[in-house]
Amino acid sequence: MSVTQELPPKRKINLKVAAKIPSGLTGGHRLCRGCGAGVIARQATIAAAMLDKPYVVVQATGCLEVATTIYPYTAWKVPWLHNAFENAGATASGAEAAYTAMVKKGRMKEKPNIIVFGGDGGTYDIGLQSLSGAIERGHDFLYICYDNGAYMNTGIQRSGGTPKGARTTTSPGGRVIPGKPQYKKDLAQIMWAHNIPVFTASMAYPQDLMQKVQRGLEFEGPAFMLTDSPCTLGWKIPDNYGYEVSKLAVETAVFPLYTAYKDEWELSAASRKIALQPHLKKPVEEWLKAQGWFKHLFVPKKKEDVIQSIQEWVDERWERLLSRANNV
Repeated sequence: MSVTQELPPKRKINLKVAAKIPSGLTGGHRLCRGCGAGVIARQATIAAAMLDKPYVVVQATGCLEVATTIYPYTAWKVPWLHNAFENAGATASGAEAAYTAMVKKGRMKEKPNIIVFGGDGGTYDIGLQSLSGAIERGHDFLYICYDNGAYMNTGIQRSGGTPKGARTTTSPGGRVIPGKPQYKKDLAQIMWAHNIPVFTASMAYPQDLMQKVQRGLEFEGPAFMLTDSPCTLGWKIPDNYGYEVSKLAVETAVFPLYTAYKDEWELSAASRKIALQPHLKKPVEEWLKAQGWFKHLFVPKKKEDVIQSIQEWVDERWERLLSRANNV
C-alpha cells in the first residue's frame, strides 16, 4: 500500500440496476426477521458484484455466520470462509497472501476482492488485535463491521460497541444500574489511526453504503467500514422498524455518516444536510425512545441525568467531526 495513494473516485449507484444484480447472500437463511446484518450483507455483495470482478467472503463467528451456514446448508453463493471470533483479520491475511502468490505463479489471472464481515463482538473486542495486525501489514481487503451493539448471538451480552444506558444481560437496567455505564468505543477513530480509509454507513442509505463498499474494494490495501446494524431481538424493536431506527441514528448524529482518510474527512449527504441545517438535528431522546433496551431510562421515572450525559457525548463527537469535515 502506497502512503501517497488516493481514494478511488465515487461510482454512481443506480438502485434500479443494482436490484437486478444477484446478491452473494441468498434467501433461506435463519437470521431474525428484520435483522440488519442480512440487509447489509446483501447490499455489500451486490455492490461488489457490480465491479465485475470475482470476490470472496471471510466471515467471523457471529449472528451472520451462524444463521447463514447451519450445517449442511449455506445461504452464500460465493466462495466463503469461516473462522473464529478472534481471527477474521488473520484469516483474511492468509487468503489474500495465497491469492497474491497464485497470481505471481500464473495459477490465477487476477486476485479477487476480499470482503470480511464481523460483528461488533468479533471486531470491537475479540478480533481487534487480529484486525489491527492485518491492517498494519497492509493486506488488501475491505473489513465490514455490522454493529448491532452487543453479543447478540450468545444471549445479548454487552460489548465494546454497546451504547451507554443500554440494557443487556450483563449490563442490567434498573434502579441501581441504569444500563451499561460506559460509553461506546469509537472504533472508527481507532481504525482511522491506522492510516487507512474508514467509512461509516447505514442500511437506511443503500446508495451511500454501496458506493463506499466499492471505494473500499478498489483501494489497494486495507479499508474499514462500520455499519449500523439493527437487531430486533436485542434492541427490542418491531421486525419492520430497523430502517426507521437506523435513520434516526443518523438524524440524531448518534451514528453520523462520513468517509475519513488521512486528513480528508467528508460528510455523506444525509449527515452533511444536518451539518448545514443544524435545526434538522433531532434530540438523542427520540432515538432512545424508539428502542426497548432503553425503556428503563423513561419508566418508571425518567432518568434525565443519564439521557443528558448521552446527549452531551453525542454532541461533543458531532462537533469534533464537523471541525474536521472538509465539505461543510
